[in-house]
Amino acid sequence: MTFSAVMALVGQYSVTYTIKILIALAIFIIGKWLAKKISTLIRQRLGNNGLDPTLTQFVQNILYYLLLAVVIIAALGQLGIQTASFVAIVGAAGLAIGLALQGSLANFAAGVLIILFRPIKVGDFVEVSGVSGSVSDISIFATTLLTGDNKTVIIANADVTGGNIINFSTQPTRRIDLVVGVAYDSNIQQVKDELKALADADERVLKDKVVTIGVVELADSSVNLVFRPWVNSADYWSVYFDLNENIKNRFDELGIGIPYPTMDVNVSKS
Repeated sequence: MTFSAVMALVGQYSVTYTIKILIALAIFIIGKWLAKKISTLIRQRLGNNGLDPTLTQFVQNILYYLLLAVVIIAALGQLGIQTASFVAIVGAAGLAIGLALQGSLANFAAGVLIILFRPIKVGDFVEVSGVSGSVSDISIFATTLLTGDNKTVIIANADVTGGNIINFSTQPTRRIDLVVGVAYDSNIQQVKDELKALADADERVLKDKVVTIGVVELADSSVNLVFRPWVNSADYWSVYFDLNENIKNRFDELGIGIPYPTMDVNVSKS
């Protein structure tokens, strides 16, 4: 083959591959721009439907990178690179990463469920994984609680959804359950009347709901009555503490005995 023929062949291949490279670059640039636009549009639509901003941001990022991967594969295919093996390598790498991060993926899946179905939300007072506190943050991987004594507790989302969730903030009202023990020689009707009077005297006790008062147990040293008034959820603890104090003070005034464990010790002289 003559030198001129070689140069002509080189020139032909140069033109061909230059065109392919330019087309591949065009696919990449335009595809990347479209991926950005599409992912942003999806995020805006989800946001308009009231979806949580954390989830919409995550969906946008995932969608963007998936579309970008498709664009890169298309650009490589334009250059003549065998993309089938490339896809297989990416799939195998994804599987290996998934197995290595299965704990994190479980937390991620749980976080998505929490954000979608909202069993808890920021500001709720809840009990999860044996911890009680106000929800201060919900992220994709973990939920943060602020306890009553101002401790920050971070709980993995898989642990949040893996057990019982007690949400004290979903209902506007709550019932206070008190057990009041009195001596066996007490007048039960008088005790019930006094408990009812204490509930009626407290403005925070809801008057449109029945206050349950009744004997629940004849214990070893006391007659136990249940005392169950209803209050607004925000007033629960203040009314709970005040009623306990008021019961003690009122029973002391009336001479109604509140038994407590005692022990008699008999000493014999031999």
